[in-house]
Amino acid sequence: MKTNSLLTFLVVFAIISSCKQKTETKTTQPITMKKKEVVYQVFTRLFGNTNTTNKPWGTIEENGVGKFADFTEEALQEIKDLGVTHIWYTGVPHHAVINDYTAYGISNDDPDVVKGRAGSPYAVKDYYNVNPDLALDPAIRLQEFKELIERTHKSGLKVIIDIVPNHVARNYEGVTNPEGVSDFGAADDTTKEYDVNNNFYYIPGQSFKVPEWQDGYLPLGGDKNPLADSKFEENPAKWTGNGSRLAQPNFNDWYETVKINYGVRPDGTKDFEQLPEPYRNMDYKAHFEFWKDKIVPDSWDKFKDIALYWLDFGVDGFRFDMAEMVPVEFWSYMNSSIKMKNPDAFLLAEVYNPSLYRDYIHLGKMDYLYDKVELYDSIKHIMKGYGWTDHIPVVQRGMEDIEHHMLHFLENHDEQRIASPDFVGDATLAKPAMVVSATLSTSPTMIYFGQEVGEPGAEDAGFGDPTRTSIFDYIGVPHHQRWVNNKKFDGGQLLPQEKDLRDFYKRLLNFTIKSDALMGAYQEIHFYNKDNTENYDHRVLSYVRWSDEEKLIIVSNFDAQKNYAFDLKLPEDVVSKWNLMDGDYRLMDELYGEEKPELHIKEGKGQFKVKLEPLQSYIFSVKE
Repeated sequence: MKTNSLLTFLVVFAIISSCKQKTETKTTQPITMKKKEVVYQVFTRLFGNTNTTNKPWGTIEENGVGKFADFTEEALQEIKDLGVTHIWYTGVPHHAVINDYTAYGISNDDPDVVKGRAGSPYAVKDYYNVNPDLALDPAIRLQEFKELIERTHKSGLKVIIDIVPNHVARNYEGVTNPEGVSDFGAADDTTKEYDVNNNFYYIPGQSFKVPEWQDGYLPLGGDKNPLADSKFEENPAKWTGNGSRLAQPNFNDWYETVKINYGVRPDGTKDFEQLPEPYRNMDYKAHFEFWKDKIVPDSWDKFKDIALYWLDFGVDGFRFDMAEMVPVEFWSYMNSSIKMKNPDAFLLAEVYNPSLYRDYIHLGKMDYLYDKVELYDSIKHIMKGYGWTDHIPVVQRGMEDIEHHMLHFLENHDEQRIASPDFVGDATLAKPAMVVSATLSTSPTMIYFGQEVGEPGAEDAGFGDPTRTSIFDYIGVPHHQRWVNNKKFDGGQLLPQEKDLRDFYKRLLNFTIKSDALMGAYQEIHFYNKDNTENYDHRVLSYVRWSDEEKLIIVSNFDAQKNYAFDLKLPEDVVSKWNLMDGDYRLMDELYGEEKPELHIKEGKGQFKVKLEPLQSYIFSVKE
């Protein structure tokens, strides 16, 4: 074990040392485009819920539910004023729920294939409609969502919704399909495991069996329901959403969903034309032309039509769930069609395999991918106390060619809340991390509703586990509810530390969406200072960002206990690139508007005194 640990240390040390040598003078070049974008992910059914009962497995009547109508003009204006450009309404497409909507022509869903009582938003039941839970009147739920889109646009925000391409609910049933649109699987040859134009994969001769429940789990927490009988009729059985080929999937499989067939045979070979390698460097118009005369699998057309339908409805972009489980050629086909209709559509994909990033960006024509495995995981380790800031320049260098396409976040619905004890237990520990996440690159920033007030996700909601705000249950979100303040949306019930935290997020995010430098060049000065500055170590991080109009020096202290005082140094090459002559320059902290000690330039080198309190960050702008 010691030998392996030593070897690991030496490898990591070598990588960091190599990166240090290469990045001291390396500059990431600016990207020519608009200002930074900030996405506010909001779980739509939880946002406006003011019910505080929070009974485990509570019904919609017991625990309450938010509505489209809760996003009032006042609420949306407050979100925009936080420093947001896009709002991702999570959980909008109609997914399986345990609630009786038969009066509206909607069949009841079986608890044996629904996770939680409110249902997973990633088990979509009808792609051409919206979750009836979210409407004041389910009969006009589409109209209510249309009005929400209009209110959102009026407030100056753009709208993103989910498309879940890899799987659908086992009980998929489109009751409001546009004319000529058939349901998934309606024309499938179910005698075959696979056919290129089947929408699903089948297990001929076997019927689906409900998983064996584990660890004391019972659907609905054991509440009685006529459909909760450990049976669900599906004959023949279909492959499960995560790819399980068992007629009786495991409890930990995505048993509530079935996998979509995109023309990939069970042995992994493909029944569609491959993109020639030169298309990696071609734009979406060339991709559109490539596919224009090609015959593609039926599932490709079904999802393309779904995306175009929602664009026509007024949606401005999509977040694609588990995109790496779907062939990259399909994304070329669909995303080029989307961009032909709306070149400014915001296309964000959930991809976790770094070896696939460039394929899904260049061949799949994605705008943005989650930067989880590289930046998020690195920052999380630093926040938890066992990671070094030395690794962040390493990550940034590795992403240099695609850094603009890697969306940064510290929370989303899949990740633990920062304030949960399983993460760091204190939302203020995210302050330096958030500064770095939001200012390190030209990429968009995303925050999750409640993050800005330190929501800990502590509720035992039912199917959902504490540490993450449940996406499966009817539940209230306590810290967020204090900001909602009985739908005044003014933070009137927030505790002082929650107000301070939200003020920090507001200052930071608003700066990022206005800054020219954050869409300009980047260079790390961390290793230079670590080698040449006393009292500077691996709990501190520094780098510079600049454009013709703005020069920034960013320094953060990730230590929750320790103060730092040192003379931060600006290397000669940065001074030269900034055309700074010998002399003194004013520094302004852009977070809190305070003027700080002067930057002294002498013989082509710069330095100034920095005092950092625990968890403090500065975004210094250089004033000539």
